[in-house]
Amino acid sequence: MTVLDVGLGEGSQMTGEFDSFGALLREQRMARSLTMEGLAELSGVSARGISDLERGRTAAPQRGTVAALADGLNLGEREREQLLSAARGRRRLRYLPAGVRSLPRGIDDFTGRREEVSRLAALAAQAAARAVAPGSAPTVTHPVVASVHGPPGAGKTTLALHTAREWAALFPDGQLLIDLRGTDPAPPGPAELIVTVLKALNVSDRDLAKAGPESHGNLYRQALADRRLLLVLDNARDEAQVRPLLPGAGATLTVITSRRLLSGLADVARIQVGELTPEEAANLLTSLAGTDRAAADAQALADVARQCGHLPLALRVAGNLLATRTGWSVRHLTDRLAQEERRLDVLTAGDLRVTAAFDLSYHQLTPDAARLFRRLALIPAPDTSTACAASLTGQDLHDTEDTLEELVETGLLGTDRDRYRLHDLLRLYARSKLLAQEPAADIEDATRQLHRWLLDTAVVAGRWYEPDHGAPPPSWHGTVDLSSADRARLWLQAEGVNWLAALKDAAHAGEHTKVVEVAESLHWFSDYWIFWGHWTEVFDLSARSAQSLGDPLLEATHISYLTWAIIMCEGRPEESLDLSARALQAARRAGDFQQQGWAHQYASWAHRLLKNADQAFHHCDEATRLFRLADDLHGQLQAMIQRAFLLENLRRIEEALADFQNTLAWLEATGDRIAPHIAAFARIGLHAGLGRSHTVLHRWDEAVIHHHTALEVAQEVSNIELMSRQLVLLGETLLAAGRPTEARQALTRCLALGTEANPQYLSDAARHLATLDGPG
Repeated sequence: MTVLDVGLGEGSQMTGEFDSFGALLREQRMARSLTMEGLAELSGVSARGISDLERGRTAAPQRGTVAALADGLNLGEREREQLLSAARGRRRLRYLPAGVRSLPRGIDDFTGRREEVSRLAALAAQAAARAVAPGSAPTVTHPVVASVHGPPGAGKTTLALHTAREWAALFPDGQLLIDLRGTDPAPPGPAELIVTVLKALNVSDRDLAKAGPESHGNLYRQALADRRLLLVLDNARDEAQVRPLLPGAGATLTVITSRRLLSGLADVARIQVGELTPEEAANLLTSLAGTDRAAADAQALADVARQCGHLPLALRVAGNLLATRTGWSVRHLTDRLAQEERRLDVLTAGDLRVTAAFDLSYHQLTPDAARLFRRLALIPAPDTSTACAASLTGQDLHDTEDTLEELVETGLLGTDRDRYRLHDLLRLYARSKLLAQEPAADIEDATRQLHRWLLDTAVVAGRWYEPDHGAPPPSWHGTVDLSSADRARLWLQAEGVNWLAALKDAAHAGEHTKVVEVAESLHWFSDYWIFWGHWTEVFDLSARSAQSLGDPLLEATHISYLTWAIIMCEGRPEESLDLSARALQAARRAGDFQQQGWAHQYASWAHRLLKNADQAFHHCDEATRLFRLADDLHGQLQAMIQRAFLLENLRRIEEALADFQNTLAWLEATGDRIAPHIAAFARIGLHAGLGRSHTVLHRWDEAVIHHHTALEVAQEVSNIELMSRQLVLLGETLLAAGRPTEARQALTRCLALGTEANPQYLSDAARHLATLDGPG
């Protein structure tokens, strides 16, 4: 076990010979009328470094540094030899344990980590404040310990070294880094490490032998308790290796770095490090590649940072590639990294390889954890749930959760509440291991199991919102809690990327019946997640599958769903007219009045948005007639609402008010023959329409009451999309009514809904608030 670059700290005590090098260097500099800054410019040695050398505050410089100083001073042969001789003499001196510095070469281009640096700075100050003043009685204090953890390549050691260098002055007895070699197959044990630290603190072999191995621990704890030391325990394997190395008292700050969480350690401040921000990543690349090259193509630089997953190790490799391949443009490196299957191979610079860092963690996994890690690459989304992961291996949920937590503990997987996240580069690494270590047939089976589970669960979850379904049937025994509509909604949203990918795969494989079944089950649910951005894809797939099945009724139904997505989600009513015409033709071939009614309903909607009033009323009347023939109460309700909207758009406000009120009365009279969530949506739309209509007539109190009612119904059904819309409508009405304080409250509530709200309404709310806060 070795301690890297053992040297002298600022608190070291030397003999009179200690100062000869510094005094000689200063004498030679002054003889040439050079300032420290002037010598720094001539020699390439920093002014701070020269100052520390002259004052005897650092260890003796290496021969190369002395030669650089001699060149900068333009020394003759005799003077040069004097300076070199003084440096050699200083390096031969032994130090007393008052000060030890054992830090490897640092990284001068340290970037970002503002929050983490701030926390470590506070801990350093906290530890330093526990020092006992001379003559004072010692007090029992818990030493300060910080654990810096994160995935391979996150820059844990770099952060610890930066802390040690920044706050060295707080620890005059030295700064010491011990590499625990936690990723080695056989890392050193605590006993060996204790001796390593004691020797670094200049405890003699004689004293160690006298104490005996059984007392080394006591000797170690006493040595740390008596010092103000910054101790970095780098690359820890586990708690058992680290625990005996932690001081029991005193003013030492101990910083542990590990890929593992070390969750078994108590009284430890845990600091997690992961990816850099996009801005920090770009800054790091710029510092390595050079400002001119980075500025020449800022977008390419951002692309490289993204392709590196903003992971510090990958960024450093990419930066080194740019620094050494001077003929490469940043765009050229981007193009090389664009091929995912080769990206990890490209991220190699000399002996610095991203995959080498990943290998060390992967090889420590148990067989179950290694298999699950590989198969997580099959999940399309960047994160997953325990149930989703379980579908890949066949483990039960409890065993799967334990296996996932093992991956978290080793730093190969991140976690946020009940979701697990695989970093982009680790995903590529996992995929490479999967292809190399598992037969193609096993990979295909695992993929099929995953997709089947996703689609089957999506059907059951979506049917909570279907008028003729609701809760899962007693025969269903799934691995996800779908005991309520809200739980079903949360699952569908959390796994949206995954089940959409499975749906696409099913369509590509010709599983048309399954595609249609999934889309049908999600039809009414789509109203709860309108701004998702993928409903056009979903219903385009189902419309094509329905056509492939040769069933005109299915074809009409799913073309109508696609028409809805084009109008509602994408705001392209003109393009929707061809689709509603196709749906009508298919419905007529099927002889189905209900789907003919829906085709007319969507045509009426599109024409209303396009301000074609006559066409809109014609299709609305046809929809109403056909829905009555089909005894489709849900369709009749939508047609009645559509007619009221038409009157509102034409500014026939009194007629619109009457239609809105009549529709509300019809809805109440129809009772439970309308599905509860569909009735709720209708009430929201009707009260919003009444609010808008009263606003046109400047009937502010009535308008506000109806908008409040619409908001309350949206809250009752937990529809964040509609809540955001209603809060903006309410805020706008209150502004028009001259009630800015209440308007501000409504608009602020809208912003507080966060990312689940419709982005457009969030933008509208922010714009109105900015106006309220502006001049006048």
